[in-house]
Amino acid sequence: MRIQQNGDQAIIVFFSGDVSLPLNRQIQSFCNLIEEASISGIVEWVPAYKSVTIYYNPGEILYHELRDAVYELGNEPKNIEIHPNRVVHVPVLYGGEEGPDLERLAKHANLEKNDVITLHKEPLYFVNMLGFLPGFPYLSGLNPKLVIPRLKNPRGRIPAGSIGIAHEQTGIYPTESPGGWNIIGRTPLTLFAPLKQVDVFLFQPGDSVKFYEITKQEFHDIELQLEKEEFQVRVDYLK
Repeated sequence: MRIQQNGDQAIIVFFSGDVSLPLNRQIQSFCNLIEEASISGIVEWVPAYKSVTIYYNPGEILYHELRDAVYELGNEPKNIEIHPNRVVHVPVLYGGEEGPDLERLAKHANLEKNDVITLHKEPLYFVNMLGFLPGFPYLSGLNPKLVIPRLKNPRGRIPAGSIGIAHEQTGIYPTESPGGWNIIGRTPLTLFAPLKQVDVFLFQPGDSVKFYEITKQEFHDIELQLEKEEFQVRVDYLK
């Protein structure tokens, strides 16, 4: 574990090793240690692929005091149990207006469009981190056959719920945004609900995601159910 100062109100804690599920579990466990320790002066912490950024109030805790406290946490012999792994099931309308890059991706991969859809929804993806936009999940587990570079010319507008692929990752746009990912479908689910008191974000780092295909009619039906707060997102738990 290596600590680097980041300005006068944050530090970055770097972890060694390649990006992997075990490393992510280690980072989750470390974040739970921070939460349990309740160190005065820490404002928040943000996990990433191989690091955790900790923001603090220098009026309450000095850099060297925080650094020493974090090193001590990192040397804790006890293993803090992390939250059970959730599997969030995400409905997707693939292709057409909602997936304008599906056909091009199929040609790039020398596959039929239905084969692309099958290969995309087969894996159990892992949420490595949230970023770029509030609630945007960076998902690992993409089939290597679907790897494709970002768009050379990013779009000025990508609708909320759009599901894209960029290099070895797939992700979901939580809000309307410019972006350069290859869009192959869209989900009607809300990923970011800032006006809610709880469950503002659909996903959490460490979650797993399973996509399933829906029709255009089912897409609109789910939209209506969500408006009436009648749709229940399916969430399972890994043992």
